[in-house]
Amino acid sequence: MDKDASEAPTDATPVNVICMKWGDLYGPDYVNNLFNGVKRHLSLPHRFVCLTDSADGLDPGIEHFPLPGIDIPEGELDLRWRKLTVFKTPLFDLEGTGLFLDLDVVITGSLDDFFSYPGEFLIIRDDNLALPKPFRWLNPARARRLWRVGNSSVFRFQIGTQPQILEHYLSDPAAVIEDQPNFREQEFLTEEINDQDILDYWPKSWCVSYKYHCVPNLGTGFLADPVLPEQARIIIFAGSLSIPDAIAGRSGHWYRRLGPAPWLANAWQERTTDS
Repeated sequence: MDKDASEAPTDATPVNVICMKWGDLYGPDYVNNLFNGVKRHLSLPHRFVCLTDSADGLDPGIEHFPLPGIDIPEGELDLRWRKLTVFKTPLFDLEGTGLFLDLDVVITGSLDDFFSYPGEFLIIRDDNLALPKPFRWLNPARARRLWRVGNSSVFRFQIGTQPQILEHYLSDPAAVIEDQPNFREQEFLTEEINDQDILDYWPKSWCVSYKYHCVPNLGTGFLADPVLPEQARIIIFAGSLSIPDAIAGRSGHWYRRLGPAPWLANAWQERTTDS
């Protein structure tokens, strides 16, 4: 059942913005920059929470809790399965609406609508962030499954209402992982939500790929610099391109020019006046 827009959080109901940080791939600057981006672009009363194995270097205004434990089989290199722990019940003292954000995203527009847009579970449709997959029609069943895969860089859920997602994974982590050879945690999460008939997607223009939607294509990239799409609210950095590399114009490929993007640096690193 869709959540009606009239049920959006009121001024008296703080919403939750949740991120995760583990290891040293992303430093505390990623969390701090995300925190400041949320403060600039979210007018609703909210809590910004980081689940982490180290709070060193985090802005004092950031709430933080220990990273919830999860069984990841030995040898499994994809640690993004840890995201499933946001479905733990209880999740510390958090309650109400949660918006999960990956650390490697840049906020460029208002987040208010992410909490009022109708739907019980909202996520990015992964195909909206990439080029079309022209040969999927050769396997219709697989195409239908992959078409609906969500990109879990940005998703909204009701805290404490989906404990079976984590429980299913924990019942046999090795089997679950083996059954998701393509999109791993994202495909598993999508199928779990789809089975409950509550899967919905953000408007395509809200969450965009820096690589595919901001950077000109190979032919015109040598003549034009990256631009911010007019309706974009969140820029996603999927793949190997990092935010610092994008700001510096380092594509990592001799044949692909990124060009300067001062607007990206401002959006990622700008501090709010009260921080």
